[in-house]
Amino acid sequence: MNHELTKDFINVHLNDDVNKLALSKFPDDIDKQFVIRQIQARQMLKKKLPSWSENDELLFPKRLSLEQCSSELTAKYKRTISHRDEEAQCNISENQCQSVGGKRTLIDLTGGMGVDTAYLSDNFDETIYIEAQEELCELARHNFKVLNKSIKVVNAKAEDFLSQCDNVDCIYLDPARRDEYGRKMVSLHDCSPDVAELQNLLFEKTNTVIVKLSPMLDIDIIKKELKNIKEIHVVAVKNECKEVLVLCQRTTDNGQQTSSKACSQLITIDLRENWSFTFSEDEEQETVPTFADEIGKYLYEPGVACMKAAPFKLLSQRFNIKKLHRNSHLYTSDELVTDFPGRTFEVINVVPFDKKAKKILSQQTTDYGQQSLSKVSIAVRNFPLSAEELRKHLGFKDGDDFYIFGTTMKGDKKVLVLGSKC
Repeated sequence: MNHELTKDFINVHLNDDVNKLALSKFPDDIDKQFVIRQIQARQMLKKKLPSWSENDELLFPKRLSLEQCSSELTAKYKRTISHRDEEAQCNISENQCQSVGGKRTLIDLTGGMGVDTAYLSDNFDETIYIEAQEELCELARHNFKVLNKSIKVVNAKAEDFLSQCDNVDCIYLDPARRDEYGRKMVSLHDCSPDVAELQNLLFEKTNTVIVKLSPMLDIDIIKKELKNIKEIHVVAVKNECKEVLVLCQRTTDNGQQTSSKACSQLITIDLRENWSFTFSEDEEQETVPTFADEIGKYLYEPGVACMKAAPFKLLSQRFNIKKLHRNSHLYTSDELVTDFPGRTFEVINVVPFDKKAKKILSQQTTDYGQQSLSKVSIAVRNFPLSAEELRKHLGFKDGDDFYIFGTTMKGDKKVLVLGSKC
């Protein structure tokens, strides 16, 4: 296969429909299947990994590895937490870290496509990439060289390598989160490798372990099955929860290694919406929220990362806003809070959920040129109907000009809140 001709062919057809391209005739000295795979990969990764998709020297694996790899944005964020320990300082907002210790070594036990390995390696003097699939190892060797990354590639199973490796500063794992039938995992013991089972061996080799987990896993399960947890990061992008990162550290006291206490920090962040919210479990447990008797000028909905981490009482206290109900997880105020970690709505009307609600809302006009409601985004929080059932009941088409929240107030009063996004 002629490398330069293949590269030129890929660049010429980069924006083509790959299904149509697959039916066309290719030059004899170009591998058709290889080219189709590379074009499809670059199209898939255009937004997820822009700098990689634009580098015409990089080579990409099969579709499953592309789907499972981290985005450029989340990989850069991981780079910031790989130094969150006693020997390093980190500036999360700038995605910059500076080691203040000596030579540091990282092992990525689940190398995959190598995206996380490449970004994490910036913080270490030596990085070792471990991967059981030989094809992925070959691609990683090529790509790391293209990216000018000095990373050692080892074709081995994570468990086998871990059992014989030397002590290192940090170990990173991104265990597979689906079984052979494509079912999503609900426990760490269902993942491969089994991080929960490997914990004792992991902490024989390092004091710092970073684990990337599926956003579908329950945080209470994570806290139950993992030990030495220092931080849990719930990472979202554009209000979509992408991953849960767990920083586990075994502390050292006068030269003796000891297990750390239960998780001290939960960090929720949306990398596109540009907000973060950090709290401890003790803070949430000890806080008493303020409840609203009525809904004020503004309504607040926590972002998905906050919803997963559940600092529901603290949100009321920290931002001086009132919670609608113990189980509703919506908040209100008369003064606008500009840095709330989620979405903010200006309230237009609050309608009791009764037989008159449909008629009142269908005749509702707004201050936006007396525009009548027709297309509305509908959500429910602690409400007897689903969002789709409420939409059918009200008869509105889907749209995002206005929003209706079906929810429950203090005293179990059911209401519909009409608003526009701030």
